[in-house]
Amino acid sequence: MDGRRAHPAEGGADGYNVVVTRLRPRHGILIVAFFMGAVVLAEWALDPGRHRGDVQQVKPGRDGFVRVDLAGLTPGKVRFFDFLNTNNQEVRFLVVRDRRGELQVAFDAAENDFKRKLGFRQEGDWLVNNKCGTAVRLAEVNAGTSGCRPAPLRHRLDGHTLVLQEADVLSGWRFFH
Repeated sequence: MDGRRAHPAEGGADGYNVVVTRLRPRHGILIVAFFMGAVVLAEWALDPGRHRGDVQQVKPGRDGFVRVDLAGLTPGKVRFFDFLNTNNQEVRFLVVRDRRGELQVAFDAAENDFKRKLGFRQEGDWLVNNKCGTAVRLAEVNAGTSGCRPAPLRHRLDGHTLVLQEADVLSGWRFFH
């Protein structure tokens, strides 16, 4: 031996041959695509907003009002709604009757983070913002909007029927398009 060390690709004195392969551009693209897919799948699986239960679809009547029967609305239980009009403008909102029996109605969005379209989820007597994790008591949903709180939705109650004007619902369309 002449005193120089063998390069691993040439095979060493121990008899092992090592094959060196070059990373080609298509391999790099496949690796990046794999990791991007894994990240998207993980975000989807861990998204708390998709675990909200059933969402009821509602549409405006010919008179421009949305009517929602609240006869079966259990106090302390949030119900989520998906409004869609004839122009395919979609707006999500939520309705809850707090433990005192007062009706709370708000858009399923907050001023600070509506661009992510994550909305809210219920955890006990709290409404939790799915992006920033802050919570508001169910009894305080209509108290106003600031930061991560839900944006209130103007409404009226007619017996056991929630009545919303289509124009009031569409005022929140900016949160969802």
